[in-house]
Order: sequence, then C-alpha cells, then structure tokens
Amino acid sequence: MKTNLMKSIRLTLVLIVLLCVIYPVFISFAGKLSKGKGDGETISVNGKVVGYANEGQSFTQQKYFWGRPSAVAYNAAGSAGSNKGPSNPDYLKDVAGRIDTLLKYHPYLKRSDIPAEMVTASGSGLDPDISPDASKIQIKRIADVRGLSVQQVTDLVAAHTEAPLLGLFGPAKVNVLKLNVALDLLKK
Repeated sequence: MKTNLMKSIRLTLVLIVLLCVIYPVFISFAGKLSKGKGDGETISVNGKVVGYANEGQSFTQQKYFWGRPSAVAYNAAGSAGSNKGPSNPDYLKDVAGRIDTLLKYHPYLKRSDIPAEMVTASGSGLDPDISPDASKIQIKRIADVRGLSVQQVTDLVAAHTEAPLLGLFGPAKVNVLKLNVALDLLKK
C-alpha cells in the first residue's frame, strides 16, 4: 500500500506541474503567435475599437446585417445557451417570435426560406458568424434601407465570405461585425 501511495503522490505532482505550469505557459506562448497576440482580434474603425472579431454582437438596426440570436444578450461573462429543449413551450415561443420579426422586416421571404440559425441561439450565445445563406436573405433589406444596389451588397457579402478551413473543415461563414464595418465604409 505504501508503494501505491508514493506512486500516486508522484503522479499527482507530475500532473500538477504538467497541467498547471507547462501547459498554460505553452498555450500562452501559442496565443502570442496568433492574431491579436492572444488578446483577441479587435476590429477598429478610425483608430477606435468597435468590437472583437470572434465575439458576436447585437445588431438590431435595419441598415445592418443581423447575427444569430443570443440566449444571454451577447454577454460574454455569461456565455451559454438557453438550455431549453426543442419541445419546450418557452423555446418554441421565442423561435416563433424571431420568425415573425424576420418576416416583418423581410416581407419577400417565405418561412421556409429562413435559415434555422437566424431564429435559434447558438450554444455559446456569442456566435460571431452567420452562413452565406443567412446573409443572402438580408441583402435586399439592407440595399433598400441604405439606398444601395442589391449587386453592391451581394458583392460585399461575397468578399466577406470565408471558405472552410483548408477547403474541408467547417462551413463557409460570414463574420457579421466585419461585414457591417465594411458596409458602413461602402460608398453609394
């Protein structure tokens, strides 16, 4: 028993050093090599930080692309989903309300045209990206509100669509904050 106890203590000490010292130092070093130097990729306009590229934000004005709904009001301190199942009456009421809002501001859409991501919150509540399909359903609204041509807005969406990593991993996506910043910089 004494030999097993000593082995357990040694293993515990090795794991403490490995997981509490070496691993965090390695991750910190790797972060310093990434965009933003481990502090997050900030998006700036005229020298002023307007947000983080990897954190979703609320856009509710008609002149902007809207991202995924958030169950935590885009509060990074409380990042989480709603924990409501697909048969929960409150959840179904939230989704129905989001569908009605989308149809109100996009009267040219049918219910079947609405991507699920536009009416369901992400697991973190902070998803910064939407699919190209979710951005395409909003192009006409934004073009009309801003007095731009549909082609101008379509071209902007295409320019901000990121392909899957290495062409294989993950879906194509559009960062809502980057797209909205570019939209504000777009000239009529």
